Amino acid sequence: MESKVLKKREEIQEQDKWSINEIYSNDEVWEKEYKELQEEAPKLKEFEGKLGDGETLIRYFEVNEKVSRKAEKIYVYAHLRCDEDTSNTKYQAMMNKIDAYMAEYATYTAYVVPEILSLPDGTIEKQMEELKGLEPYKFLLENILKEKPHVLDKKEEELLAAASDCLDAPSSIHNIMTNADMKFGNIKDEDGEEVELTEGNYSSFIKSKDREVRKEAFKGLFKEYKAFENTLATTLSSSIKVFNFGARVRNYNSALEASLKPNDIPLEVYTNAIKTIDDNLSSLHRYVGLKKKLLGLDEMHMYDLYVPVIEIPKERVEFDDAVKMAIEGLQPLGKEYLDIFQEGINGGWIDKYINKGKRGGAYSWGGYDTKPYVLLNYNYELNDVSTLVHEMGHSIHSYYSRKEQSYYYAGYTLFCAEVASTTNEALLIHHLINKETDKKKKLYLINQELEQIRTTVFRQLMFAEFELYTHESFEKGIPLTAEDYNAKWHELNVKYFGPEMVVDSEIDVEWSRIPHFYSDFYVYQYATGYAAASAFAKSILNKEPNAVAKYVGFLKSGGSDYPIEILKKAGVDMTTPKPLEATIDRFNELLDMLEKEI
Repeated sequence: MESKVLKKREEIQEQDKWSINEIYSNDEVWEKEYKELQEEAPKLKEFEGKLGDGETLIRYFEVNEKVSRKAEKIYVYAHLRCDEDTSNTKYQAMMNKIDAYMAEYATYTAYVVPEILSLPDGTIEKQMEELKGLEPYKFLLENILKEKPHVLDKKEEELLAAASDCLDAPSSIHNIMTNADMKFGNIKDEDGEEVELTEGNYSSFIKSKDREVRKEAFKGLFKEYKAFENTLATTLSSSIKVFNFGARVRNYNSALEASLKPNDIPLEVYTNAIKTIDDNLSSLHRYVGLKKKLLGLDEMHMYDLYVPVIEIPKERVEFDDAVKMAIEGLQPLGKEYLDIFQEGINGGWIDKYINKGKRGGAYSWGGYDTKPYVLLNYNYELNDVSTLVHEMGHSIHSYYSRKEQSYYYAGYTLFCAEVASTTNEALLIHHLINKETDKKKKLYLINQELEQIRTTVFRQLMFAEFELYTHESFEKGIPLTAEDYNAKWHELNVKYFGPEMVVDSEIDVEWSRIPHFYSDFYVYQYATGYAAASAFAKSILNKEPNAVAKYVGFLKSGGSDYPIEILKKAGVDMTTPKPLEATIDRFNELLDMLEKEI
C-alpha cells in the first residue's frame, strides 16, 4: 500500500513538476529583473499629456508592452512558486513583494484611458488614418473610444473610485453573514453520529444515499436562511440598487446593458438564452421523472435532486492512463491539437501531484512569454481525467492565442474562456460513454453528463431569469421584499422542475444563499459557454466540413475581436438559439440512453 503521508515538495520527482525554472533559472535572476522593473516602470508616466500625438502613442504602446511583459513574468513566477508550497516563506515574501508593487505599477498608466477619452472628438481617428504604425492597435483604441459616452470626467471618476469600497458593502455583508455568522445546527450523519452542518459540508450531505440525512441537511440549512430572510433581502436589494446606480451614472439604459455592452454582447444573447431554455423545459421535467423512477421514490423532493442515481466502486486511474484516455477522447481534434497536448504533457507544463503545502484545486495560468502552466492535485480518480482535459483545454487555448496574436490581443474574455475547456470535457465524456460496456458504469457516466447540463445550463439560466426579474422590478420602481423574492423563486422552481417534483417550501429562500447575485449578470455566461462548447463538440463529432479548422481558428483568435464575433467566425452564432439547442439535443440524447439502460 502506498503511504498516506503527504510528500514534501522536494520528494516529488522532477518529471512530475512544472518547469518554472524556464522562466528564471534561479531566484537571483528574478531579483535582478525585479530591480530593473522598478527602474523602468516609472518611465511610463513620461507619456502623460502627450497621447494626442500619434507617434508618441505608438511609442507608449511599445514601451508599455516591453515593461508589462517583464512585470507579467516576474508576477507569474512568484505566484507559481508560492502555489507549489504555500508554507515556503521565501516565496511568500516574493509574492507579497510583487503584489504590492503591482498596485503601485497600475498608477503609472492610470492616466491612459481617461486621457485618450478626453481628447477632442476625432483626434485618435485622424491619427489612425494617417499613421500605419497605429494599425496594430486599432481594435484596442476603438474599444477604448466606444466607452466615451460612459466615462465621466476626471473628478467624477475619482469620486466613484473612492466610493467603490463602500458600494461593495452588500456583497461583503452577505459573505460574512453566510460564511461566519450563520449557524445551521447539528444533524445525524449516515452512521447516526451528531455532526455540525455547515455551508462547507452541506454539499456532501445533500448527495447522501440516506434520504433522512439529505432531508435533515436540507431543512437545517434553509431554516437558518429563512430566519434571516428579511436581512438577506435587504442586502440583495441594496446590491441591485448599487448596480442600477452605476448603470445610470454611466449613461446606460439598464444594468443589463451596463454589464453586457462593454464586451459588445447584444442584450438578446441574454434574453434569448432564457427564452430558449423556457421553451425546452419539458426535457428537464422528463429528467426529473426518470430520476424519480431510478431512485424508486413515490415522491421526488428538492432534496433528492443531487443524489447520484448509481454508485460505482472507485477505480484507481494512474496519471499515464489518464493521459491515454484524454488522447483517445480528444482524437477528433486531429493530429496538430494532439501534438500540442503531448508537448504539454512531456514539456513541463504540468505540476501533477499533491504535496505538503501545495495550493488546492486546479488551474491553467501563465504569461505571454511563459508556458501555459497547469496546476493539478491529481488524485487517481476518474474525475481527475476530466480536470486534466479541462485545464489543458485552457492551456492550449492560451498556447494558440499567444502564438498567433500580439501581446495586446493574446488574452481572451471570460465569455470565451470556458468554451475551450468545456469542449474538451464534452469530447472526453462522449468517448467514455460510447466505449463503456459495463452497464452500471455507463449509467454512471450518462448521469454525470446529465447533471452537468442540469447544473451548468438549466440551473444557471433559472438564476439568470431571477436576476432579470429583480433588476427589471427595481428599474420600474417596484421595491422587492423577502416575500417577493420567495414567491418568484418558488414559481421558477415549479416551472423548471415540472409536475413530478414536490417543490418544498424551504427552497423558496434559496435565492438568499447564491453569492453570484452580487456579481451582476455573471451566471448566464456559464450557460452560454457550455452551449458554445456543445455546438463545437457536436460539429466536430459529426465531422462537419472544416469543423476542426474553425474551432482551432477560434482558439487562435485570443482577444482580437469581440467574443460574439470570434465565435461567429468559427461557426457558432450566440445571437441565435442554435448553440443552446445543441446542448438540449445532447441532454435529450442522454435521456434516451438512460431510458434504454433501465
